[in-house]
Amino acid sequence: MKPLKILILILITLLGMLGTPSTFAGAPDSKRIVMVLSGYGQPEQRAPGYEFDEFAKAYLVFQAHGIAVDIASPQGGNVVADKYDAAKAYNQQVLSNAAIMAKLNQTLSTAQLKAADYNAIFIVGGKGAMFDLPKDTALQQLIADIYQQQGAVAAVCHGPAALVNVKLTDGSFLVANKAVNGFTNEEERLFGKKWLAEFDFMLQDKLTERGGRFEHSPMMLSHVAVDNRLITGQNPASTVATAVALVTSMGITPLPMMPYQDDATLALVAELLNGNITAQQVLSADAAQYQLELLGMYGYYYLNTASTAQAWQHALTLMQTGQSSINNPALDMAIAKTQLKLNDKAAARATLQQILAATPEHAAATELLATF
Repeated sequence: MKPLKILILILITLLGMLGTPSTFAGAPDSKRIVMVLSGYGQPEQRAPGYEFDEFAKAYLVFQAHGIAVDIASPQGGNVVADKYDAAKAYNQQVLSNAAIMAKLNQTLSTAQLKAADYNAIFIVGGKGAMFDLPKDTALQQLIADIYQQQGAVAAVCHGPAALVNVKLTDGSFLVANKAVNGFTNEEERLFGKKWLAEFDFMLQDKLTERGGRFEHSPMMLSHVAVDNRLITGQNPASTVATAVALVTSMGITPLPMMPYQDDATLALVAELLNGNITAQQVLSADAAQYQLELLGMYGYYYLNTASTAQAWQHALTLMQTGQSSINNPALDMAIAKTQLKLNDKAAARATLQQILAATPEHAAATELLATF
């Protein structure tokens, strides 16, 4: 049986847009972008770094469309990623590519870059982005110059932290009066507690303070805000969609792309929450197509934000879908308590009895059952 705290990492770490074509001359195969990563990370997560999942997914989108990619960070050189699963298919594809890894292991410094060399910029997220990217004046100038030469600017998750201090030549903030998003306050409080106290600002609040029209979807679900040549994605699940929107903004027709299993799973959640599919369809989700553990853990966290009977029911459906895969009493207790919220005492009793059959010493289950 996996400890719940390990399973939480599934949601934290995993956890699909139109743009205006740029005016750059040249064929699509002549396009070049720069991907920017935080260089704040330290080994053993002594300081947060960038999200490798986001880097890998976005890079593979650009590679598939024949776009040349440079990789940069504020200081250049080697950069440290936060903990990630190297076994994921997209990460394996990048890790096994010597050319990509050579560039990643020796990033360019933002100070040495020239905006004229690029059609667009893509800023990868990760908690580290909150620490070094807003303070990198060379990066701020690069972003402003690329945007003002009719290039596109994209950022995902915590990547929009790089935009909060970017000003255009007229003195206005880049994000002012534009649709924008990024990692939300709700997501931060649920999944960013380790470093939250050290942040200089909350990303959602700062983007709003700078005049951005902040928009978002429910926690950890894909959402991309596109405002002309400014493209921002909410969280890791938004990475592919943000990269595809950037490709579109560069005047390239995007190729059909099969969703990764984690992204497909969160898209299924979105369909349920939007009322487009039934609970029974989710409960019968194919384990080969979706990550059932992720469905269950999403429900567990969604329950923390639920305040209506419909939201409780959605949380219950998701938790039950992943229940057998997760096989953890903490999740089972959450299911029982939600069943009680929904006045289904018979189902709650059955769930509590199931917990006690597997773990007779479970005090919380015993106490709750005694109240019936």
